[in-house]
Amino acid sequence: MTTPPLPEETLNSRKPENAPSKPRGLLRRLYNWVLSWADSPHGMMALAGISFAESSFFPIPPDVLQIALSVGEPRKSYRFATISVIASVLGAILGWAIGWGLWQFVDTFFYNNIPGFTEKKFEYVETLYQQNAFLWLILSAFTPIPFKIFTIAAGVCSVPLSTLILASSIGRGSRFFLVATVMRLFGKQARDILDKYLEVITVIFGVLVFAGFIAIEILTNH
Repeated sequence: MTTPPLPEETLNSRKPENAPSKPRGLLRRLYNWVLSWADSPHGMMALAGISFAESSFFPIPPDVLQIALSVGEPRKSYRFATISVIASVLGAILGWAIGWGLWQFVDTFFYNNIPGFTEKKFEYVETLYQQNAFLWLILSAFTPIPFKIFTIAAGVCSVPLSTLILASSIGRGSRFFLVATVMRLFGKQARDILDKYLEVITVIFGVLVFAGFIAIEILTNH
């Protein structure tokens, strides 16, 4: 299998706290708005909504709020992770539906209004799906690669919905439960660790997953 190299520009940040380290304008306001829900009694509902929306159009990752909520209640870290995973996978289905049935009507809106969503990146994702849609969906769900581009492109490319759901569940589950485990073990001290190293950890994990998949394929073919 020959897979085109992932361009550096595709690795747009979806970091937690330091994600938009110097965000400006709308992104900064959205980022602060997301964090503000950590002090609300409706924080878990907000986490579900943000996790759902981020899979198809919202620019701020749910990790930001998940970490903030877990700092206040470390024992609920896995509950927060479960909410994030379920809502994110449901949001991925919405992204798939947009790509499958509405893309020709809304593509210009996404290119012009969603941060990090460009025509060049979208076309590149379509070429990746010609190689292995399942693998790339897992990687995009776990790593800082913009997940929303992959969910919508999956619909455009007619990737089976079952493939999207399974791959999204694996990738998002791995990512959010990794965050939950670190928060559960280290509590408030984990926030600094995740702020600094979550993106690096997810990228390394993604590389290992990719390498393992290639190794299995080579051994199978021989």
